[in-house]
Amino acid sequence: MNYATIKYNDIANGIGVRTSLFVSGCTHHCKNCFNQEAWDFSYGEPFTDTIIQEILDSMSPDFITGLSLLGGEPFEIPNQKGLLPLLRAFRQRYPNKTVWCYTGYTLESDLLENGSVHCEVTDEILSYIDVLVDGEFVQDLYDLTLRFRGSSNQRLIDLPATLKAGKVIIWEDEVLFAKRGM
Repeated sequence: MNYATIKYNDIANGIGVRTSLFVSGCTHHCKNCFNQEAWDFSYGEPFTDTIIQEILDSMSPDFITGLSLLGGEPFEIPNQKGLLPLLRAFRQRYPNKTVWCYTGYTLESDLLENGSVHCEVTDEILSYIDVLVDGEFVQDLYDLTLRFRGSSNQRLIDLPATLKAGKVIIWEDEVLFAKRGM
């Protein structure tokens, strides 16, 4: 897996100050995508154990609230396999910090069992994510007033509550922060 960039002290891609990892590779090719250069799976730099350690170390200050995963597309199957070691280490080291993940795939049709990009690691990856922002960016539904997403079809999903309930639960920030002890 390659990554396009890492933004440290990012305040745009989730609640609080975060480290945001932009992976390379995306097959959606949404019209007016903000990160078209990251569509290419070979764009950027190799995602190594050293980079994982740098990301983990960047989140040690108390003011860092968590990790955000963007793309490219984190749920392309090669990227899922590349991200799993990071997510395992992150959750072990920072159990009270949050993981946000932005995907053009939709939870029900693509990510859950029998979904189009469900593979042997998908369920474990989903278990580490607190907020899943799902759905492709749709230019005709673009709305600058939306919080943490670009088009009105995209959802902010409280993933732990959704997986527990067996139905989509839309994210509310106060609930999530109470769960993580923040």
